[in-house]
Amino acid sequence: MGKKIGIKETADCLKNTDSVIITAHVSPDGDAIGSTLALCAYMRGIGKKADVVIDDELPRSMSFLPGYDDILRPEDYKGSAGMLVIVDTDSSRIGGVAEIANGLPILNIDHHISNNGLADYIFVEKSAAAAEMVYEILTELKAELTPEIAFPLYTGLATDTGFFKFSNTRSSTMRAAAALIDAGALPHVVSEALEAKPVEMVRGQMEALQTMELTAGGRVAGLFLDRELMERLESTEGFIDMVRVIEGVDVAVLIKCVDENVCRVSMRSKGLDVSKVAGEFDGGGHIRAAGCTLKMPLAEAKKAVLDAIERALEA
Repeated sequence: MGKKIGIKETADCLKNTDSVIITAHVSPDGDAIGSTLALCAYMRGIGKKADVVIDDELPRSMSFLPGYDDILRPEDYKGSAGMLVIVDTDSSRIGGVAEIANGLPILNIDHHISNNGLADYIFVEKSAAAAEMVYEILTELKAELTPEIAFPLYTGLATDTGFFKFSNTRSSTMRAAAALIDAGALPHVVSEALEAKPVEMVRGQMEALQTMELTAGGRVAGLFLDRELMERLESTEGFIDMVRVIEGVDVAVLIKCVDENVCRVSMRSKGLDVSKVAGEFDGGGHIRAAGCTLKMPLAEAKKAVLDAIERALEA
């Protein structure tokens, strides 16, 4: 286990390093992308060498964010750095970035209660989003909030709170959002960009909905995407929300077969602590939003996850 630190020590870590690799989890969402891009923009703005490296395809809906086109895959990173900064996850979910950063000291900034603690310096806080934590760190650093910082951070806040509708939205979240708007973030630009969907995605949503199943007396709704369907889909962003809103559903689950024997699982709930369910499979997350990766075929993963959810509901 590493050293647990607070905002001031985290700020000092960033001030005292000249070059960083900044990364987030596979299947990156708005918070992961927004937080890493904002931190990268700040570091570059004060003359540091910084690169965002993420080991996965990026959702095209985020392409409006400044710095999006500069995000690298691990195989494309040819530089060197003095520190690895992991944002919005722990070291277990960064894929191939772990290999290119092997041996570097690790600073971990995360808002997930299930963080594994395997970093040199660990700043974990129960915040609405990693973006809120990065905002707090930049405030400690007395950073100038440029639009290049404000847009990604606002996007991270908005996406992880369901545009400020979810129960994780706090007064501090709204104050951070207000400051980011004052700094140049435009809420209508963010919402319009994220709501816009190419026709292929809409068709993909229609196909995904054909896989929907209700279990546990209607308390669990799931989408189960096989390898063939996944190869046709450019993104699955927002798919889980299509079943989360069904009346009577407590737990929504999305299982994606990304390889013959590898499935990625996302869960959302209205009451159940799904982080405990994810923990049974070495995953984690929040009480209401969690995920894991299972090294098994789709049918086996589906049964294992649904059984675990039903046991949790009956407990």
